[in-house]
Amino acid sequence: MQNRWIVTPSFFEQPEPALAGIAPADAVINHAKTDDRSASSMGRLHAPIRQFVVAQLGQNLRPVSLAGDCCAALPVLAGMQQSGLSPSLVWLDAHGDFNTPQTSPSGFLGGMPLAMLSGRGPQWLCAANGLVPLQDRQITLVDARDLDPLEKAALRASSIRHIKIEDLARASISGPVHLHIDTDILNAQECDAFNYPVPGGPLAAHIKQAVKALDQRADIRALSISGWTGALEKERNAQKIFAEILAHFGAALRPL
Repeated sequence: MQNRWIVTPSFFEQPEPALAGIAPADAVINHAKTDDRSASSMGRLHAPIRQFVVAQLGQNLRPVSLAGDCCAALPVLAGMQQSGLSPSLVWLDAHGDFNTPQTSPSGFLGGMPLAMLSGRGPQWLCAANGLVPLQDRQITLVDARDLDPLEKAALRASSIRHIKIEDLARASISGPVHLHIDTDILNAQECDAFNYPVPGGPLAAHIKQAVKALDQRADIRALSISGWTGALEKERNAQKIFAEILAHFGAALRPL
């Protein structure tokens, strides 16, 4: 399936120009800006992503969203729903992103998107995107090796499938799939360009194998990637590693 890219070069309200620098030459750059993390401001940032997803799916193309934070995965999922699809979600991340204001030690919004899109916690970000929360059985969380204590308890009490990267090749994922990859799932010994690195984790070769195996078994209709932080990258290996992972989908990145 042919891919079409949209790049939102920001980490919430902070610019992240490196993301636009490595996008394919024909990528659409989402120039929407936000001054804060309010519902109205985030809605303005996310609307072009949602609209892009709807337009590409309508042409039987696969939308690929590259952005600086995981909350930008919500408009991708919303766009799939608004295209008449009932998607399953596969979420690759070093973190659970399953906190709510009641469980989060920090209150960081970036630690909450998976909880919100599953109907937990405040729903203003889902509402801003027109997203109908998924049922737990539609969600597969991969890795998530760094969980806060109350977040871990909430995940265990849910029906969300939580697996390791090596189990993804055998996982049965039904229906059209939204595959989300937070690049910090990668073992930090291979790459250091993350805002919130987590020790351990799968090597790039394992991620490539798992994603390829998933694509052979599942109908991946949309991709979202939460990018690395260009200012933190010392040897520019992050771009190379994730270019290799995404090359399986024919989604070629430009070299820095």
